[in-house]
Amino acid sequence: METTPLRNFATWARIELRSQVGARVTAVLAPGSSARTEHAGAVRMLESEIGRAGGGTVGKEAVIDRVAYTWFNRIIALRFMDANGYTDAGVVSPRVGQSSGQPEILADAKRGVFDSTISPAVVDAVTRLLDGSRPSADPQGEAYTLLLTEYCRNWHKSMSFMFAPDGDYTELLVPGNLLADGSILARVIAALTSEACKDVEAIGWLYQFYISERKKEVFERFAKKQKAGAAEIPAATQLFTPDWIVRYLVQNSVGRLWMLNHPDSRLIDHMDYYIEPADGEHDFLRITEPEQLTVMDPCCGSGHMLTYAFDLLYAIYEEEGYAPSEIPSLILEHNLHGTEIDPRAAALAAFALMMKARSRQRRFLREPVQPHIRVIEPVEFSNEELDQLVSAEGSDQADRQFWQSFIHADVLGSLIVPDAAALPGARERLAALEADTLDAADLHARAGRVVIQAEYLTRSYAVVATNPPYMGSGKMGSLLSTWVKKHHPQAKSDLFAAFIERSLRFTDAEHGLVAMITMQAWMFLGSYEKLRRRILHDAPPVTMLHLGERAFDLIGGEVVSTTAFVLEPGRNTDEPCQYFRVVPGGSEAEKEHLFRRALAGATDLRFFARPQTLLTLPGGRMAYWLSPAMTRAFTIGKPLSEVAAPKQGLATADNARFLRQWFEVSHSRTCFDADSRGAAAASGAKWFPHLKGGEFRKWWGNQDYVVNWEHDGAEIQDFRDANGKQKSRPQNIDSYFKPAISWSNVSSGEPSFRYYEQGSIFGHVGQALFPSKTLSR
Repeated sequence: METTPLRNFATWARIELRSQVGARVTAVLAPGSSARTEHAGAVRMLESEIGRAGGGTVGKEAVIDRVAYTWFNRIIALRFMDANGYTDAGVVSPRVGQSSGQPEILADAKRGVFDSTISPAVVDAVTRLLDGSRPSADPQGEAYTLLLTEYCRNWHKSMSFMFAPDGDYTELLVPGNLLADGSILARVIAALTSEACKDVEAIGWLYQFYISERKKEVFERFAKKQKAGAAEIPAATQLFTPDWIVRYLVQNSVGRLWMLNHPDSRLIDHMDYYIEPADGEHDFLRITEPEQLTVMDPCCGSGHMLTYAFDLLYAIYEEEGYAPSEIPSLILEHNLHGTEIDPRAAALAAFALMMKARSRQRRFLREPVQPHIRVIEPVEFSNEELDQLVSAEGSDQADRQFWQSFIHADVLGSLIVPDAAALPGARERLAALEADTLDAADLHARAGRVVIQAEYLTRSYAVVATNPPYMGSGKMGSLLSTWVKKHHPQAKSDLFAAFIERSLRFTDAEHGLVAMITMQAWMFLGSYEKLRRRILHDAPPVTMLHLGERAFDLIGGEVVSTTAFVLEPGRNTDEPCQYFRVVPGGSEAEKEHLFRRALAGATDLRFFARPQTLLTLPGGRMAYWLSPAMTRAFTIGKPLSEVAAPKQGLATADNARFLRQWFEVSHSRTCFDADSRGAAAASGAKWFPHLKGGEFRKWWGNQDYVVNWEHDGAEIQDFRDANGKQKSRPQNIDSYFKPAISWSNVSSGEPSFRYYEQGSIFGHVGQALFPSKTLSR
């Protein structure tokens, strides 16, 4: 898909909509505005929302941002439906076949033609505006605004997540100048063409581009050492996954489970990126009918994983002989689930799934099944309210904790694990609650949200497929940081790692599948060793697509190294995993090409490694590409630490100041044979041999430099910057002057080890090994 027009439109639209909505907020809230008289309830709602968002300028800007985003979602949704013929007349688009012009509903109204769903009051108001009997400075613009809000009210009946009900304050904040040349309507038609609207993926790209400027703002905050709060987490952590990677993940999780259970299925014909299981796999999750193939995305964003899963599930249902008219509703009812902390992203995910359903079933939107997409939102109760909600005994602390599970849901989202044992009792208590007053109705509604959210987060699923948020511990706010350290101590270094653990809890006890794309850090870094060993032992990978850097063209030159994989809890550690190494590719397209090469049989890109073999490597690192001889060396060989201690030495921070070549200094002030720091100091010398790497030379050599270590390196050890911070790093000083084996840190070929007798100071790029036994030449 050509995304440049979508990017240009979305980034422009954010600025334009914020400006237009901001002007409307100012006009609506002005003393004596007509809105205060004609829509008093909506104005009070708007003022209340500004107060909840922080009040004053802060609250006003937060509401402007939210409403602008809401109208962006609605406009692109309406355009998508117009372009696909899902609306009876173009709501934001001109008549079919016209590339420009007024929206079709306005053109119809000017001819006296109105949809039967338009209320008589709106028909009358629009008619009087257009015939001049109702005064207006912009009669056509005002008439269109009335029609647009009326259509939004009507669509609320089937898509409440996207369109507000009658009386909502967003109706007062419709962007202005919608009919002008170069307006947002004109631009959305130019960007979201009929061709682009053939694939609902376009909606996801628009969402990603819309938040891109907000993402930059958040990362500027990070650069200033500010932490991420609830308002920053969505923009900071969301990233649209390339379509081919989504297909790889879903095909090798949803598709894999179906093929294992139905080996004669022709579903394989729909899966270009499917990895055939090894022969003789007998332990897998049993799936007898399509309804059992439940899929969860716990941080679903705009729904890319779920929309592709819809396509694959449709093929499964179709192959099983289900009626095409029933399949879309069955998929939404039984199979697909998603949670999200960003309401606007969740709205787009739900919309995308409904558009998938409508594309397969013409009458779907008339009696739609609502997608199982849930915003995990904050809910809190007072002590008095908790007294009404706890069990009959009234003192069960577990019950009270259950009801308060979601206090910080806007930060923690689906990381929250409600007490499943308390859920049945909570359902019973909810059913018994009265809702006969406003306060009681509000309590009932909030309690209902807790129960629904807990149902999403306590059940298990056959497949979890997701691209989780990435956020290092240093960027987390105190609440999120404390939570991750407490509940995910083995994965506390980054949010994505915590989501690996959480996703494993979402799967069926054994042999459910977790398909994810994450940063590759967990495969190698020491800080993830416990997590890595747990995964290799308890939920080994089935397949892995090691992507490395530049798997996302969207983030350009940023160094983000990633890996996509499918984990299977309960898998035998003796079963090999198939690894595909496409790290050399410099773009999405190059990496996809390499993967296709590997699938076609390129042996230099495809590797097999058993989890139990990787567990024998130091730190359990996932060096899947090592040869059998190399892995055997780690298994039966003696660790280097039992033979010699490798160490890093002196970093002067200014070699030009502290180093010389041996022939540049006085021989009388140079000591070549000191065997300890004490002997060096007693010698009275200033210069001592220094090992700093150098060219490729085996066994001996590269003894060209001397370093100023007079008075036990006093000048180097006191070398500081303008702020008094030490610049030099004299490391492992007690090993200076001892016999050692050294090598160069930087090399494009084989390493070259060299023996040095006593008397030298080794450096940070000329590291040294200190054998446990005495060396002799």
